[in-house]
Amino acid sequence: MDDWTTSHHRVLAQREADGWMFLIEAARDLRTTGAIAPSSKALARALTDPVRAQASRPLAVLEAGAGTGPITRALIPHLTGGSRLDIVEANPRFAAQLRRTIDGHPDLVHAPGRVQVHETLVEQLETDQRYDVIVSGLPLTNFTPAQVERIMARYMDLLHPGGTLTYFAYVGTRRARALTATRAEARRHAAVDEVMAAYQHTYATGRWTVWANLPPAHVWHLQRPPLPSQPSAAGQHSAAWTR
Repeated sequence: MDDWTTSHHRVLAQREADGWMFLIEAARDLRTTGAIAPSSKALARALTDPVRAQASRPLAVLEAGAGTGPITRALIPHLTGGSRLDIVEANPRFAAQLRRTIDGHPDLVHAPGRVQVHETLVEQLETDQRYDVIVSGLPLTNFTPAQVERIMARYMDLLHPGGTLTYFAYVGTRRARALTATRAEARRHAAVDEVMAAYQHTYATGRWTVWANLPPAHVWHLQRPPLPSQPSAAGQHSAAWTR
């Protein structure tokens, strides 16, 4: 068996293992897991675009809600020398899986400490670090409006001026939930949408629709305003708006 075949089989085995683990955790608590399948390669690419666009320089990157690690694995190859990746994952089983991924990743063999897993909530992350890019995999529409406001405020606080937050929201979730949700749940979801709409109106630089995901998703890029003399990071990669 050649190296490509061995590598291909390893990738397929990893995807199958991730899928089963995701289903198990979704069954435990769909509210915090937020999906029934790991993010697709297409979604991972859209979420990590700001990192790839700036990969010629060292970056500080934060990933929140990493799950089984599909976005993590997309990020690691683009961490140039001097870069760091902090991963925040509150689920202890996901956090353990992420540590195993990092320990066995060939790109990190000669870069110990470049990637760290923090088993906590992003609101409770204790750090003085500020980040060039934050990639969020948290299921924000599953939380209360107050929780979402705290999370988004924390993201903006953790970004360098000019830094980019990238996150996704599944397409059609509000409409789908309206068919089965209680009135209280529908009001909660609408209130979360209002919180996110305010952040999008103030900070958004682009939105993409990724159909090749289960379910399809919108990817948003938000930017903390740069300092007056600082060039905008949004100009380093093109913004595309779709509806």
